[in-house]
This record gives sequence, structure tokens and C-alpha cells, in this order.
Amino acid sequence: MSADNVKLGHDLSEAVAALLINLPIKAASFIVTIYGDVIEPRGGVVWIGNLIETCKSVGITETLVRTAVSRLVAASQLVGEREGRRSFYRLTDAAQAEFVEAASLFYGPQPAVRWQFVLINGPAPEEIMQGLEREGFARLNPRLAVGTHPAPPLPSNVVVFDAQLATENGALREFAEEAWNLPRFAEAYREFIARFGSFFKRVGNCAALSPFDCLIARLLLVHQYRLIMLREPHLPKSALPDNWPGEEARRLFADLYLLLSKKADAYVGRHFINEAGKLQETTPASQNRHERLKSL
Repeated sequence: MSADNVKLGHDLSEAVAALLINLPIKAASFIVTIYGDVIEPRGGVVWIGNLIETCKSVGITETLVRTAVSRLVAASQLVGEREGRRSFYRLTDAAQAEFVEAASLFYGPQPAVRWQFVLINGPAPEEIMQGLEREGFARLNPRLAVGTHPAPPLPSNVVVFDAQLATENGALREFAEEAWNLPRFAEAYREFIARFGSFFKRVGNCAALSPFDCLIARLLLVHQYRLIMLREPHLPKSALPDNWPGEEARRLFADLYLLLSKKADAYVGRHFINEAGKLQETTPASQNRHERLKSL
């Protein structure tokens, strides 16, 4: 089989391959997931061959992997290193800091609410506004946005205001319904619960899954959860509709992540390498994630 003749899920169990049905995955985004879940807590460096092997199982070709890695290098998220004939890619310091911050969102309790308003001055505010919306902020008008967490790094023509909620009543829920597209996020959570809840019931204690199965299943779990968590607004409970599925999704994520991790981490420790040798099966950083998930 050539490097670009990839059969989706060809080396996975039927249960894990079923997770890939109607699940389009972009190469760069999935590579970011691999780094965030596996590589960052183990030093931030990995051989590109490990990326190629892992991506192949979800239908991403070697050519797409190499193209995506090159783009991540151009975006200053990765730096390439050579050791003999092998190429390794390291997270930049800035990217590593971003990954650590994101990990606190995925592997910990619901983040505390910190209301902020962002006022965009100067010409062409639309690009900045779209970036804020991708971070879970709501557009109130063409130059004003509101969010429940600190704004990302912004240019100097932007003014950020910290705000405090002074009233707790039904008006906050009405405001949230108007400002954010909450049905879209609720539907994404329900699709996540349906897909991975069915998988959870099917695999039981994971005894029939191989270590590689468990790694791919965990990466898919993190990938889909990440796509929702990085975009949804993380509103306080008083602002959310009744029967909001976010908490159920968080519990499912924690339970399934912990179930898959023993075998998944064992595979990483046996097969993933950096320039110094094999990656550690577990590290204090990866163990900290497990402990935080157990406490949810």
C-alpha cells in the first residue's frame, strides 16, 4: 500500500472504526490534537513517523500530514529538527503555553466565569471580531463583543473591559439566547454524547480493544470534545437553557478518557519516540490530567 493509498480505519477494531463514520477530520487540526493529548505532556517533541502512522488510521495520508506539519511550522506552532535521517517536530514555546492553557479547559472543572467586553477601534474591525467569535465571544455590534473568559491576545487598537454581573435573574438567560447560538452548541454536545456514549456501551471495559485502538479512540474523543470546548461560550448555569447537555458531555469525556488511558499510554510508551528515544508512558503532567478528571 502506498503512502497515499489509505483505507479509513483499516487497522482498527470495528468499534473504533465506527467512530469515524460521518466524521470528517482535517489533518492540521488532528495533528494539533495529537500534540495536545500525547506529545505536550511528554516534552513536546515527536518523530514525524509517529504522526504519519497515527493519522493513517483516521484516513489522513502521509502527503496531507507533511503538508499540515509544514503549515504548522509556518504558523510558528512547530519547529523542525533532524537527527540522522529522521525528522522530529517540537512545539514552540508559545504553542506549548497555549496547549497547557487549553488542557486546563479539557481536563479540569468548568472554568470560572470572567465577563469581558471588547471594543474594537480603528478601521476593518471584522477580522478581529471573527477571531473573537471563534474564541466563544458574542458579537453585540460590529465593534463590541462580550465573553465569559479572558480575551485572546489582541492588537493595540482594542480596549478590553472587565465586567461583573450585578443581577441574577431571567434576563441573563434571555440575553444569552440572543447573543449566542446556543442551539448549535447544544446539538454538537448531543452528537458527541450519541457517538461516544454508544461506543462506551459497546466496548465495556475495553478488554477487547488493542492498545492502538485505545489510543485512536482517545484521540478521537479529545478531538471532537476540543472542537466544541474551544468555541462554546462557557456561560454560567443561570444563563443556560434547561437540560443543557454540556455537563453530561463532560462526564462522558472524563469517564471514557480514563477508561482508555491505560492501554493508550502503554502504546505511546512502546512506539512513540523523540530524538532521545522512546517517550515516557506516563509523566507527572499526564498523571495530573488523570487526577483532575477523576475529581469531576
